[in-house]
Amino acid sequence: MTLTGHVKDIALAESGLTRMRWSDGQMPVLRSIRERFSRDKPLAGLRVGACLHVTTETANLMIALQSAGASIALCASNPLSTQDDVAAALAGEFGIPTYAIKGEDEATYYRHIEAVLETRPNITMDDGCDLVNVLHTRHPEQLSDVRGGTEETTTGVIRLRAMARDGQLRFPVVAVNEALTKHMFDNRYGTGQSTLDGLIRATNLLLAGRTFVVCGYGWCGRGLASRAHGMGAHVVVTEVDPTRALEALMDGFRVMPLAEAVKSADVIITVTGDVNVVDQQHFQTMKDGCIVANSGHFNDEINIPALAAMARAHRPVRPLVEEYEMHDGRRVYLLADGRLLNLSAAEGHPAAVMDMSFANQALSAVYIAQNAERLAPGVYDVPEDIDKEVARLKLDSLGVRIDELTEVQRKYLASWDTGT
Repeated sequence: MTLTGHVKDIALAESGLTRMRWSDGQMPVLRSIRERFSRDKPLAGLRVGACLHVTTETANLMIALQSAGASIALCASNPLSTQDDVAAALAGEFGIPTYAIKGEDEATYYRHIEAVLETRPNITMDDGCDLVNVLHTRHPEQLSDVRGGTEETTTGVIRLRAMARDGQLRFPVVAVNEALTKHMFDNRYGTGQSTLDGLIRATNLLLAGRTFVVCGYGWCGRGLASRAHGMGAHVVVTEVDPTRALEALMDGFRVMPLAEAVKSADVIITVTGDVNVVDQQHFQTMKDGCIVANSGHFNDEINIPALAAMARAHRPVRPLVEEYEMHDGRRVYLLADGRLLNLSAAEGHPAAVMDMSFANQALSAVYIAQNAERLAPGVYDVPEDIDKEVARLKLDSLGVRIDELTEVQRKYLASWDTGT
């Protein structure tokens, strides 16, 4: 490792810089925030430790935080999501210590997290809660340095709330994932489009006419089902929540248990945040040639050890495509080792949607810096004024104007004594 971190090849920096500039052109909200940060320096003197997907969009967030006066250290939040040229650009062009190599093994992954924690961050910025988890379990002596943190994704928020419920979370964390301008757009439009992008890049599959099973109908599942339908697939949704199942049904999708759906499925993609969603009993009845993938945060939504134990052989047949041959001759294809398909096989969400997510990240980091003393340890929603500011800035950047309430309308909505 060097003073600038641990990257695959620093010579890739120029390529990464070129792609970062392209993304920056699609991120006007974050760019306007960066310009404000450059003037005001709201994070001056603070250390930010970030564990995020190292992509062009993340790079622009790091530069915005650096412009705010913070010192940054960054590691990857997934072994397969790193864009090596971007990691090189951050380290070589911007002097941001970056610890990320696409395809790194588990030991290296956690060594990189440790490297970020060696900087003793005052603010954590996480995508999946691994940084916060390691900080609490291995370095409790550093907790007094931390003012608070932010969390980007659903899985991380679930883990943080479990920590808070058990009395183990020791500082306040803003759940950026819960902002309307994050989950309604990033999770739905970003995950929906980018997951299909990863699927098609990995397999070159024609989706039209295929039976496409979406496991989970949260915001990510809604987006994925909608986009797959738009490509001509016959979409089936599986759910454990009756309200979401009913919503999927009324949105026009077939709903059934996964054990039934796998018998006709051509593609199965999980987006639940839970474990063993696709399990041994499903592999037993899966049709020949079925493609299985995941766009949830961790690679435990698909029970890969069970699949491997049931197969008589397995081999790579394309980059990021592993064929498992079952004892009865059926073949099951696993994509990207069950890791986030959209980031492993493609480039992740489009920059235009990450613009809003990372604007929330940047403003929430400042909120934590300025308000940590009055916030007890726990998980907090993004303040409504930040959420609305991000939406307003996005509309402004698109040249869209909206109406404003008149004084009479404001008074009417605030009153209780008017009626028919």
